[in-house]
Amino acid sequence: MIQPVIFLLDAVIGFFTLLLLLRFFMQLNRVSFANQIGSFVVQATNWAVKPLRRVLPGVLGLDLASLVPAWLLQCLLLAAIYALRSSGAIDPGALLLLVLWQGLVATLRVAIWVFIGALFLQAVLSWVNPFSPLGQPVAQLTRPLLQPIQRFVPPIANIDLSPLVAIVLLQVVLMLL
Repeated sequence: MIQPVIFLLDAVIGFFTLLLLLRFFMQLNRVSFANQIGSFVVQATNWAVKPLRRVLPGVLGLDLASLVPAWLLQCLLLAAIYALRSSGAIDPGALLLLVLWQGLVATLRVAIWVFIGALFLQAVLSWVNPFSPLGQPVAQLTRPLLQPIQRFVPPIANIDLSPLVAIVLLQVVLMLL
């Protein structure tokens, strides 16, 4: 009976974490929100971001009002999983530190998956419909990740292999996390 509850919590919290991180990276990379994805992300995350903006101002161009709730949601998910699965034998102080650290790692993992998904979407759009309305926002989102790779991996026969290299490198980072 515990497994379906954990699955539902993971699905719902994971979805909102993904949206909050997408909002964070869209603002960080100055991606326009005047498109379908941007509008959806803003409307789906305003419930958490707007109230937090009064308390958590941006620092060095980082939107902490989007980043902190993503991390807290991952911490909440991990705390719920530990509460459902454990018998209460762990010291509460140690459990709090463990949840905060693992919440950070889980948030980093979701952030990496955001970029892997964006790179995959960008590659598919470049083959199917390069002039799609979603093409420009996705390209803006992935540009900071792809530009350093494109310096070392030139296009071969007009095919840009940098998204493939970026996905492989991100998979290695996921393995290390």
